[in-house]
Amino acid sequence: MAASEINNDCNTSGLASNNSGPGAGVFAKPWKTPFGLPDFPAISTESYEPAFAEGIASQKAEVDAIIKSSEAPTFANTIVSLEDSGSLLRRVAHVFYALNGADTNPEMQEIARNMAPALSAHSDSINLNANLFKRIDAVFEKKNELGLLPVQMRLLKETHKGFVRSGALLAEPEKKRLQTINEELSLLTLKFGQNVLDETNRFSMVVTQSKDLDGLPQGLIDAAAEAAKTLADTPDEAWAFTLHKPSLIPFLQFSTRRSLRQKMFEANANVGNNGDELDNNNILVKIVTLRLEKSQLLGFENHAHFMLDDNMASTAERVYELLNKVWQPAIVRASEEATNMQKMIDDEAQDKNEPGFKLAPWDWWFYAEKVKKQDFDLDEEMLRPYFALDNVRQGIFTVAERLFGLKFNLLKDAPRYHSEVEVYQVTDKQDNNMAVLCLDYFPRESKRGGAWMSAFRKQSYQDDQRIIPLVFNVGNFTRPVGDKPALLSLDEVITAWHEFGHALHAILSDVPYRSLSGTSVAQDFVELPSQIFENWALEPEVLKLYARHYETGECLPESLVARMEKAKFFNQGFASTEYLAASYLDMDWHTLTNVENIDAEKFENESLKKRGLMEEIISRYRSPYFRHIFSGGYSAGYYSYLWAEVLDADAFEAFKETGNIFDPTVAKAFRENILERGGSADAMELYRAFRGQEPQPEALLKRRGLLD
Repeated sequence: MAASEINNDCNTSGLASNNSGPGAGVFAKPWKTPFGLPDFPAISTESYEPAFAEGIASQKAEVDAIIKSSEAPTFANTIVSLEDSGSLLRRVAHVFYALNGADTNPEMQEIARNMAPALSAHSDSINLNANLFKRIDAVFEKKNELGLLPVQMRLLKETHKGFVRSGALLAEPEKKRLQTINEELSLLTLKFGQNVLDETNRFSMVVTQSKDLDGLPQGLIDAAAEAAKTLADTPDEAWAFTLHKPSLIPFLQFSTRRSLRQKMFEANANVGNNGDELDNNNILVKIVTLRLEKSQLLGFENHAHFMLDDNMASTAERVYELLNKVWQPAIVRASEEATNMQKMIDDEAQDKNEPGFKLAPWDWWFYAEKVKKQDFDLDEEMLRPYFALDNVRQGIFTVAERLFGLKFNLLKDAPRYHSEVEVYQVTDKQDNNMAVLCLDYFPRESKRGGAWMSAFRKQSYQDDQRIIPLVFNVGNFTRPVGDKPALLSLDEVITAWHEFGHALHAILSDVPYRSLSGTSVAQDFVELPSQIFENWALEPEVLKLYARHYETGECLPESLVARMEKAKFFNQGFASTEYLAASYLDMDWHTLTNVENIDAEKFENESLKKRGLMEEIISRYRSPYFRHIFSGGYSAGYYSYLWAEVLDADAFEAFKETGNIFDPTVAKAFRENILERGGSADAMELYRAFRGQEPQPEALLKRRGLLD
């Protein structure tokens, strides 16, 4: 399952505020760039803080004007005016936070620390403003008398609910405490993420003897040699391996040096957990403590109940029910997989007349590859030559065109924040501009780990004109080395398709209001578009479109496709178990109602022990580097990948049932009921409109091979 992280915190319309002044600098006026893309060459690091200050002041003036209006509160002069406020601030924030994630530096990180409390205070000054809420509440109380369109009613209800969830109904002392909590959380979550990035970049394992490269693919060896050249005090012949996934994962898969696998594995498993200045244990406990206090201030038993109240799952009990349903068959299958690997270890030891050893977590990736090779005559490196990044990207574009009529035109001269970013104009069959898509696929020290989608500007309407979204996908995929193109692992291929599914949600959005457009949906619904798009990636019909050998142009042989199909359930016990372990860990942290004297490592161990997690597998994310939940937007929400997989397994069946995975009628229904609608209606309502029924989790178990 590909990881996805979507930043919806600062959704920019890209339209300058009428109140912007000279302090806003390069952000003060619309950019004279293709499609209104940020004018990256003109933006300096020094421009951000003055622009933030101007943006905050501008939105305060706009909100004050709403409050002081002599007119009675209406949908237009209160709800829509509030929706439209803050455009300058969004312009600044979306550019800044996009770059702070994808191309940061110490100066950017310092600005982020400086701005966190200011932005938190500004948000609270709006959300906790009694006079503003009085106007919103007045409109809300008359909602059934206003003759609103469904999307207008949705905006009104979501606005009102957002204020209530932000503390608008609290008494003044509680409001002040909430403001303090929000400010502290803004700094703690930021620090958590920066620590993970810094420690990931800090580690490198340098080897100087060629025997320590035994088993490694040549592409990884070449990349490690180039990495070593960037380090100080390394000999001419040296290889550096890092915790970035394109280095870490293939090392664990193929290195025959067990002690070095252990070193790499443990370094990754202990990110944020080394008792030094980058240790995250105390930070995460403080985050959990403050989240609990905040949730209880707002009338919820714990943070999970607060978060889930706004999601499809609605309760912690329903989340645990889903996790439990998958956990038991997953752990049984994982135990079977471990037994097979242990037998291979024992047989190898006997053949070599050497002492054996017990399978450990740093052995799993290595022996999984060996078992796959033995049982299916298939390994990762056999597939890489057929997955050149350019071909994968073109395959994605081709499927998007066949499903939704989209076309992608490379904009060579468009502004970009890094030389490696590619920018595309997206149009439909009628050559209407739909969006701009930026792709940033390679790892670097200035980029946080993982893969995600977000936007410099969200889709909306202004004066009946569709404002096109400016969307970006970010990844950390294998780089090109020497004269070879970037050759992706199968997991990287799936991740690229996954993130593009998120991009489609933004590109095809057709909603009047920015705050309801694109990916502004329930947290456990947002992964549906991304996860359903993964399905096309490995369909034999689609593989023929893009999986071609980078040297010969030969299509991926049918024999390999058949072996991939035969191996599709391979290692699903492990994949499901490590993911579920992280989901349980997330839920356990956030269903706490008492956090006194908690030791983070002890709590984690007890959480996983009571589930019966086998010692050969660790949680996909351990607490000190679980950025999704402690510095991202997925607290009490990591389960949402599984929840959405229930939806997407059922949704893709709608295509399969027709016998045509490009069926135009089903594609049109998915586009019109899911992708175009954003958060303009309840998520399950949208899903039922598409599918005509609610999904059942059995489809998910069958897909993962966990149900006979």
